[in-house]
Amino acid sequence: MSTQQISEVSKPVAPVKTARRSMFSRMRDSAVWWSFTHSKAAMVSAALLAILVLTAVFAPLIAPQNPYDGAQLDMWKAELPPIWEAGSEWPYLLGTDTQGRDMLSAILYGTRISIIIGVGSVALSLLIGMSAGLISGYFGGFIDNLLMRFGDITLSLPTILVAILVSAVIRQMLPLSLREIGASAVLIFAIALSAWVQYARTARAQAIVEAGKDYVQAARLIGVPARRIMVKHILPNTLTPILVAATLNFGMAILTEATLSFLGIGMPPSQPSLGTLIRIGNQYLFSGSWWIVLFPVVQLCLLVVSVNVLGDWLRDALNPKLR
Repeated sequence: MSTQQISEVSKPVAPVKTARRSMFSRMRDSAVWWSFTHSKAAMVSAALLAILVLTAVFAPLIAPQNPYDGAQLDMWKAELPPIWEAGSEWPYLLGTDTQGRDMLSAILYGTRISIIIGVGSVALSLLIGMSAGLISGYFGGFIDNLLMRFGDITLSLPTILVAILVSAVIRQMLPLSLREIGASAVLIFAIALSAWVQYARTARAQAIVEAGKDYVQAARLIGVPARRIMVKHILPNTLTPILVAATLNFGMAILTEATLSFLGIGMPPSQPSLGTLIRIGNQYLFSGSWWIVLFPVVQLCLLVVSVNVLGDWLRDALNPKLR
């Protein structure tokens, strides 16, 4: 064999491009991606949700006004109608509220607060629920009975009542100076504490099934710590149903926050979420200033409907019986 042939044989092969191609080809050929590209409802909902999230994230760059800055508010321009109505002014496209706050700016900033609270509450309830479910299903016995009975008590109470109770108690414990600043954190904790049970039951059911399999028993025999078994082996098998539940509960968390804010125990008027804007605008619904309540309601409906449609599609796409 010649020197040139030896050098060609010993030449290293770059596996990066092959791995990338195989990863993208697997993504392209996956059943979930095929289902997404063949579902008009899922694609429209995903596009709508992306627009809502991006406009909320980049609200400081898009909005013509910072609704949280009192120096930018002009009471002389209060209750201006939308731009297509007589008496409107530029750049108030959707009009102004009773404080001279631009409705488009308030909606974009309020959507950002609602999304942050929804994501935060779902993440916290996921953490609590998956931890409780894995521990309950893996160890069983007294721990299982204790955690599940506590979950039954939580489920016996309406979600909104649990959130109201937790929110009211925590607010009374906080100093007056911190109640408005920590309003979003209080809502996240209150909503998460009322929504963790569904994740716990899902994780517990999967943990019970996986704990009886041979690979888990073998890991126990060789002395693998219980925490490592739950995190490395059992947890990945619970992610599919939990992901579907989290997607559906995200819309419910946004609605719960809007309900609490509408009742006056959510976000304060100085940091309005969509629920706060609806509560403020509801007072002027029959006085002719219909736009103050209509546009936040439309934004909330679009956000929740797009999330729920995506959640329904994801549930069907990940269900092997429907493939």
